[in-house]
Amino acid sequence: MTLRIGVVGTGAIGRDHMRRISKTLSGGEITAVTDVNLESASLAVRELDLNAEIFPDDASLIASDQVDAILVTSWGPAHEGTVLKAIEAGKYVFCEKPLAVTAEGCMKIVNAEMRHGKRLVQVGFMRRYDSGYVQMKKAIDNHEIGEPLMIHCAHRNSEVNAAYTTDMAMTDTLVHEIDVLHWLVNDNYKSVQVVYPKKTRHALEHLKDPQMITLETEGGIVIQVEVFVNCKYGYDIQCEVVGEDGIIKLPEVPGIVYRKDAQLRVNLLTDWKQRFIDAYDKELQDFIDSIRETGEPNGPTSWDGYVAAVTAGACVTAQKTGEREPVRLGVKPEFYKEIGKTKEII
Repeated sequence: MTLRIGVVGTGAIGRDHMRRISKTLSGGEITAVTDVNLESASLAVRELDLNAEIFPDDASLIASDQVDAILVTSWGPAHEGTVLKAIEAGKYVFCEKPLAVTAEGCMKIVNAEMRHGKRLVQVGFMRRYDSGYVQMKKAIDNHEIGEPLMIHCAHRNSEVNAAYTTDMAMTDTLVHEIDVLHWLVNDNYKSVQVVYPKKTRHALEHLKDPQMITLETEGGIVIQVEVFVNCKYGYDIQCEVVGEDGIIKLPEVPGIVYRKDAQLRVNLLTDWKQRFIDAYDKELQDFIDSIRETGEPNGPTSWDGYVAAVTAGACVTAQKTGEREPVRLGVKPEFYKEIGKTKEII
């Protein structure tokens, strides 16, 4: 069975996913496309040489009997409405983050999916499919370093544009650490605090950069994350887990070593899409394969999207107060237990 996929949103990440589904991955086919800018949708179909129908809006695309699954890569505030329509129609959904821009919106999706009675939604937290994080997860689950005690992380971008705001460091940047660390240690967050070090001269006037975030889990693990979005030297993701019996660290991205002009150097990445290109391939292949094999997606769930939204919201509050703020999640529904376990893909 080929999974027939309708795409809602043909911006940069939408086109990139359309390319990988049609040119790189197996088992999926783009059969329908829409965008608020229909010319963008038509251009994407032409450029990728797809045999896909252009629909005027998400509702008509979702209703099409030529579509089995919906790929949501539109503007973030539009995600909630599209996902809810897809659930009502009984269609599978791969939704890029955010699942919704508010925790309340995410909970609406959680409740709609539970009412439907079958898991339909996967959220695009691609780091769970990165080979380095997968290896770290395996080591932690196998107790190779004992119980995790502390985690040190950094999320650095060479620069951001003028539209980037201080709160986006939580909702657009840190959100990836929020999800992948929650998955790594399988422990809910209890509190968060944000402090601002000395501001870099490279940040625009409206932006506070860098930021230091301290998260504490219910089990007592203390996590420190540096978010520095004008670091200038490249795109750099670091993660180190300190356990009772040892330490594990996210491996560096492989690159050739130069010996030239009396220097020893390795080129660093500047594009986040290149850093996680393999993970993007693997997450969408897993989405396609798991639906074809089991009838449900296997990756990050709607509940994971809710956890990220609640925690990011607490982080934004902590930015404003400077105090330690609580993270109030509630009890994970039985519906979402024992699912969303990423396959060992290294």
